[in-house]
Order: sequence, then C-alpha cells, then structure tokens
Amino acid sequence: MRIGLISDTHNNRRTVKAALARFRREQIKTLLHAGDITNVATLEMFEGFDMWIARGNIDHDPNLVKVANVLFGPGRLANVHTLTFDGIHIAMTHGSSWQRLTSAIEAGTYNYVIHGHTHTPRDERIGATRVINPGALGRSRWKCATCAILDLATDALEWIEL
Repeated sequence: MRIGLISDTHNNRRTVKAALARFRREQIKTLLHAGDITNVATLEMFEGFDMWIARGNIDHDPNLVKVANVLFGPGRLANVHTLTFDGIHIAMTHGSSWQRLTSAIEAGTYNYVIHGHTHTPRDERIGATRVINPGALGRSRWKCATCAILDLATDALEWIEL
C-alpha cells in the first residue's frame, strides 16, 4: 500500500493542486495530512481521497471538524491519530506539541511517526521507528514545497518537490 504524506498546506491552493494531481497520477488513494490545513476551502480540495488529518496549531476554523466528518468520515481530524494499514502501525500528530511527538516516538510501538510543523523535510530512524516530516506545501518561503509518497510494503519513501 502506498500513501501520500503532506503537511502545512497553509491554504496554498497552487501547491495543493499540484500535489493532488501527482497523487492521482500515482494512484494514491490514502493521504495523511500532518496539520495546518487552515481552512475549509483547502480541506474541500481533498474530496475523493481517504484522508486523515492531524489538527495543526493554526487549524482554528470552527467548521473544519464538521466538513472533515462529511467529506471523510467521523474522527478524521484529531490531535493524534494511531492508524494501522496492512499491519503497519502509524502515529501522526502535527508536532507543535513536542510532548505528543516525543511520546509517540519513544513509545517504540509504531513503525512510523508522521509529523509536520517545522516545514522541514525529515526522514530519521529512532530505534525501530521511522520519523517522517513531509515538509510543507505552503509558506515555505525560501524552501521548495514538498510532500512524499510512502510505500508501506517496501518502506520506500519518495520525495516530491513542487
């Protein structure tokens, strides 16, 4: 199973549109968004995907939960997700709470911990856990917008620069 990893879209519709076009070409159906989607208009761009979203530190739009529930199902927008796909255990949080992020990493029970917040791509193994930050699709300033595709069967990570 291959999944798309994104974070920190910050309403940048141009880069979100480009990332979603790439995911569609690659036939990626499941997306993990590590937070800071920011508003409903951006969230609606993801309709048609199997989407899981970590609440980011600027996800204050009061309609985000309601729209996420309608588009993707109940519980799809949360501070922390613990997910299992094909026997692979994943924790996802935005990363603005270092305590949550550190706890997930140190638990040692997840194959992957996905986070965002820093806008900096990360791929690091800490013990048996692989920690991944897909970077940011919005407000990257001098940095290239990035996201990633993770192949859970092979552990391969493909970086996408937009």
